[in-house]
Amino acid sequence: MPTRIDTDRYTIIGRSLGGMYTGLYVPELDVLLDAGTALRCGAAARHLFLSHAHLDHIGALAALIGMRGLMDVPPPTIYAPAQAAAGIPAILDAFSALHRWPLDCEVVGLEAGDEVQLRRDLWVRAFETFHPVPSLGYLFFDRVQKLRPEFLDLPGPEIGRRRRAGEDLFDTVEHLELAYATDTLPEVLKHSPELFDARVTILECTFLDARKPLAKARAGCHIHLDELLPYAEKFRNEALVLMHFSQLYHPGEVHHILAERWPDGAAVKPRALAPEGGQWWD
Repeated sequence: MPTRIDTDRYTIIGRSLGGMYTGLYVPELDVLLDAGTALRCGAAARHLFLSHAHLDHIGALAALIGMRGLMDVPPPTIYAPAQAAAGIPAILDAFSALHRWPLDCEVVGLEAGDEVQLRRDLWVRAFETFHPVPSLGYLFFDRVQKLRPEFLDLPGPEIGRRRRAGEDLFDTVEHLELAYATDTLPEVLKHSPELFDARVTILECTFLDARKPLAKARAGCHIHLDELLPYAEKFRNEALVLMHFSQLYHPGEVHHILAERWPDGAAVKPRALAPEGGQWWD
């Protein structure tokens, strides 16, 4: 069974084990994050966001789309780094030939900074992550119009009259809802500080202690807890979800190490996307 984490507004359901598989489902956003495992519970989601094309993040793509055929739902829209997106149709064509059934999908290639509107109240912006292959993180947000302070005392009819006359009374404000960054160096936190402020941030933290030296973690372009701890007091999220842990650790160890090493004074305590004990999801 996948792990489920409930926050005040969002539900994160998924499995993630570094080098093996990563796939998450956020039902409130109707999105899947990566396809290294085919989550039946999220197979009907309308949007799939791929962080990069390593097999533990994309290897179950064909199976996921095949599930949708059995569920009689249309193909998802797949968003991926532009260089990876260019190769996805050929992969699906090959599986279609083997499967003898079309695995057609719309594939949208993105660059860092690109934005897509998913519904009236939901946008997504791609941001740079740092990995040996083309990779992206994703920030989901809402845009709202907020009356500027100098106009707050105006009566409603006057606001309406000025708007109709073309007067600019409002600022556009972004409500940062959920951020997702995996398989990256910790430099992502410097380049995308929105990760500290999103309502929910999902972040990789592959290595947790001296069993993996910091230099080797960096060589593979993964976050080591030693490099995340200096940022601990900067996180202001309602929920910080850490994931993509190495199989060097048993699930129970992950929870124990995070509880022991994370600073007591930090405003946010991380939650681990890992089983409470026992083994990983095999």
